[in-house]
Amino acid sequence: MKNRRTASSEGETLRIREMTLDDLPQVMAIEEVSFPTPWTAGLFIEEMGYPFCCDLVAYTGDALVGYISFAVILDEIHLRNIAVHPRRRRSGIATALMRVLMETGIRKRTKRVTMEARPSNAAALALYKKFGFVVEGIRPDYYGDTGEDALILWADIVKMSAIISEAERANA
Repeated sequence: MKNRRTASSEGETLRIREMTLDDLPQVMAIEEVSFPTPWTAGLFIEEMGYPFCCDLVAYTGDALVGYISFAVILDEIHLRNIAVHPRRRRSGIATALMRVLMETGIRKRTKRVTMEARPSNAAALALYKKFGFVVEGIRPDYYGDTGEDALILWADIVKMSAIISEAERANA
């Protein structure tokens, strides 16, 4: 993937590119403040080695401000991880990362996107709803740290495309 440039709502240029090992210290810093049970660096390294996984980072200037990890499996995408630095949330970075996921899905002819989310993570659920995700099931006791169930969310890739395009027009 070539660097993709876009503008965040704060007027800065946002660059999105493939994650590398050099990004891991900054990725881990965001991961650790974003999740109660963060992924390990080893898990990110493992993800980067799978040909069906796509791991991307978003930069403004020299600062890594967000990342996304997803897998393309047959005609579906599994969104595995997305996070934005707490000071940079609500500035269009997650939308830009989700746009790349959606464009990848369209290019690879996928139909739907799925993911799991904690029912207690109201902010994340609001974000996912904004992108057209709906709850279609529950995985009992999914999160080992708390025993919390996971909500299984699904979104249609074509509907997601329309939602993201509308969000970008509103932020322009």
